[in-house]
Amino acid sequence: MVGPATPADLERVAGIFAHYVWNTAATFEETPPTVADWHRRLDDLAGLGLPFLVARTGGQVAGYAHASPWRPKPAYRYTVEDSVYLAADRTGQGLGRALLGPLLTRCADAGMRQVVAVIADADAEASVALHRSFGFAHAGRLISVGHKHGAWIDTVLMQRDLTTLDQRGGTRHGGDRAADQAGHRVHGAHLRP
Repeated sequence: MVGPATPADLERVAGIFAHYVWNTAATFEETPPTVADWHRRLDDLAGLGLPFLVARTGGQVAGYAHASPWRPKPAYRYTVEDSVYLAADRTGQGLGRALLGPLLTRCADAGMRQVVAVIADADAEASVALHRSFGFAHAGRLISVGHKHGAWIDTVLMQRDLTTLDQRGGTRHGGDRAADQAGHRVHGAHLRP
């Protein structure tokens, strides 16, 4: 049901995200990325060793999740931002949970130490609850930082420490050599969901 995204999935991924761009404030994008843009993103994230997952139901992509660099400065190399989007007709079916758990595990396996969720506070209760259920803590609120569909929008910041417990319940100790090498690749990326 959940596995790595492939190039064949990206047209559906683009369509899922376009719905949120045009119809909601869940993303601050105002123009949907093209399928070619999604191909570049998939390649860039793979080159950085970061996960990009899709959930399939009935053989069709019903949602996706990926982790991208939190900020381009080198000292942030162990911190990523997560993005989880579901097809509009597939919400409330547990797909967000099915995606976020494996995403966090793969981030930890890649040597990442912190995951930040930046959630537009416009009907964000489900996203906040999803992240809270995976151990994310409230880390702050940015007031009126986005303007979309004629309204000023806050963002809620949530953060998950991956160094203490991984998704399998084991103790984690971050900062290994592989992560250092991956981190040096991450610091130069400029990816945004």
